[in-house]
Amino acid sequence: MSISSPRLRQNNFDLIRLLLALAVCLLHAHELSGASELGIIDTLLSGKIAIESFFVISGFLIFMSYEKSRSLTSYFEKRARRIYPAYFVSVTLAAILLSSISDRSLSAYFLSSEFAQYLTTNLAFLNFLQPDLPGVFTENRMAAVNGALWTIKIEVMFYLSVPVIVWLCRRLGRSRILLALFVASTAYSLIMFHLHESTGRGMYFQLEKQLPGQLRFFIAGAALYYLLPFFERHVKWLVLAAAIYFLARPLIEVEALKPIALAILVIFFALYNYVGNFCKFGDFSYGVYILHFPIAQTMVHFGAFEANAWLALLATVGLTLFAAALMWHGVEKRWLHKNSHYVQAGQEGQSDAPGSRARAR
Repeated sequence: MSISSPRLRQNNFDLIRLLLALAVCLLHAHELSGASELGIIDTLLSGKIAIESFFVISGFLIFMSYEKSRSLTSYFEKRARRIYPAYFVSVTLAAILLSSISDRSLSAYFLSSEFAQYLTTNLAFLNFLQPDLPGVFTENRMAAVNGALWTIKIEVMFYLSVPVIVWLCRRLGRSRILLALFVASTAYSLIMFHLHESTGRGMYFQLEKQLPGQLRFFIAGAALYYLLPFFERHVKWLVLAAAIYFLARPLIEVEALKPIALAILVIFFALYNYVGNFCKFGDFSYGVYILHFPIAQTMVHFGAFEANAWLALLATVGLTLFAAALMWHGVEKRWLHKNSHYVQAGQEGQSDAPGSRARAR
């Protein structure tokens, strides 16, 4: 069932995703550099909230995409075109370019089993199996080439699960299935968290971060898509309740309600108080997300953060945005269909330029 609303045509999703990607970039720059001067970043921003907000947005938009797709093939084609070309380029380009700073010779680097394993596992979204390249970033605080890619695996698994979830919703009832998945995901997350706290084993912490535990955020976003008419009718009270929840968290933390409260606030900021077409120059959020980590690692490798942490941070963000713009115009946009929202948004931006109407005629 496709939901219609004027707010779905003009919204702030693109801006919010870019801000979330930049937040993750700043947090990783601080984590990878260990620069104490940048400690305020961790005070002001939360990587966990940023990632969970990404999942909420995906839940909302991907269910909408599936409901509007002509067929299952069309749905998967759109997802593949949006995700994989830039992902492929980011993985392979990093593997090639970082050979220049490896402590191994070029022949030893490219002929090593680690290089082959890095490409095969990372291109299959299994970066946790081989996160490092031979002789690269060995002196850094962390040797991983791109520690941000772990969430892409979760996104892909979610994309694959959406047709099954929608099929179950149509057979057994949407409310029943979404609620069951939300409860199961929340229970899984709480169990893993309890096991981590009681045993101290990092394995449970890592397991909590995987799809079963994160599915509750996707489902919260999906639920708000299907309940959009209700959301719009009661938006003031829902936002007030969500705000009270987060303000009260330091005193009373009810983790089970977090995905719902977060989804309400994220979708509210996305759909209300439209601030303009931030996609007219391109959608750089995905590029920022998948490119910032190796750029920050390279800056750490060359000692930029030790020389001047704030200047290095500014350079990292600037280089990341530049690389993301190149990725968008050189790779991502070329793989999208002409009727894609991102392509149309860019065309709208061009039509707003002086003289564009005359040229169009």
